[in-house]
Amino acid sequence: METKIFAKDQIDEAVALLREGELVAFPTETVYGLGAIATKEESVKNVYKAKGRPSDNPLIVTVSDEKMVERYAKSVPDRAKKLIKHFWPGPLTILLFVKEGSLPTAVTGGLKTVAFRCPDDKLTHDLIAKLGYPIVGPSANTSTKPSPTTAQHVYHDLRGKIAGIIDGGETRVGLESTIVDLSVETPIVLRPGEITPEEISEVLGEEVLINTGKVSDKEIPKAPGMKYRHYAPSAPVVVVDDVNDFAKIDFNDHIGVMALEDELDKIDLPKANKFNLGRNLVDADHNLFGGLRYFDDKKDITQIYVQGFNEGQASLAYMNRLNKAAGGHHF
Repeated sequence: METKIFAKDQIDEAVALLREGELVAFPTETVYGLGAIATKEESVKNVYKAKGRPSDNPLIVTVSDEKMVERYAKSVPDRAKKLIKHFWPGPLTILLFVKEGSLPTAVTGGLKTVAFRCPDDKLTHDLIAKLGYPIVGPSANTSTKPSPTTAQHVYHDLRGKIAGIIDGGETRVGLESTIVDLSVETPIVLRPGEITPEEISEVLGEEVLINTGKVSDKEIPKAPGMKYRHYAPSAPVVVVDDVNDFAKIDFNDHIGVMALEDELDKIDLPKANKFNLGRNLVDADHNLFGGLRYFDDKKDITQIYVQGFNEGQASLAYMNRLNKAAGGHHF
C-alpha cells in the first residue's frame, strides 16, 4: 500500500479515503493521531492491526464539537459541559457513558464508557466536520514506541500500513492529552497531560483525584495508556531524578543522554550522543518523544539516561510518559 502525505490544501482527499474505510493519520496539538471513522468497525479493527496494538485497549473518539458528542454519549452532564466550554478545543479528553449501540465494541473495548476529545487543530477540525462523523484517534505509531510529533515520525512507523498522513507540521504540546473520567462520582484523571488536575478542579469547583493504580493483565483499561508498556525506544531507558547524579555515570560511546541544555553542557560525550530537551519543563514536554525517537534510530546506543523532574502537577505528564518508557528504572 502506498502511503500518501497530504498538504494542508488536500483535506478533501483525506476525507475521501476515510469514507472508503481507509486509515489516515492526522495532526493535533499534542501528538499525531491515527484516524478511521469511529462507526466503521472493520476500519477501527484495522487501526489495531496497523499499530500492532492489543484490541482490549479502548480508543479515543475525536470529534469536531460538543454537538457531535451528544450523538454518541448517553448524556453530557453539566460538569462535562463546564470542561468543554473552558478547555475545548484543547488537550483534554473526557470519559462519559456511551449511548448503547452507537459505537462498535472495537472502539469501547466492551466498556459502557467512551473517551471524547476535540483537538485544537484547524486541519483536524475541518477534516472531521467535512466527514460528518467522529474518528478514532490513538497515537499514529507502532504500539509501545514513542508517540509521533511530526508527519515524518508517522511515516517512519506506518509507511505501507495506512493510506495517508496529513502533514500539519510539528505538534505544539508533544505529550498526549489529559484524560478525565466523569463517569464516576468524583472525577479522576486517568492520564496526566498539559491540563493539570488542579486546573480541572478549579473549573469544576470540586475535588479531582489522580489515578495511580495499574491495570492487571485480565482487566480492560478505561482509557489508553493505562496497561501496556508505552513510549519505549529499543535501548533501555533510565530516569535520572537528581541532575547531580549525571556526574556518577560511567559514560562511553554507547550511552545516550537526554537533558536540559544547561545539564548537557556539563556532560563529556560526543554531540551525537546528546539530545537537548530545551531550557525548561515546557520544552522538555515538547521534546521528550522526539528525543526517544532520535536514539531509537541509533543502533549503537545501548543505554539512554533521561533527566527527570519533580515539579508537582506540572511535571506529572512528563514523568508519567518517561516512567513508562523506562519501565520504572531510575538511577
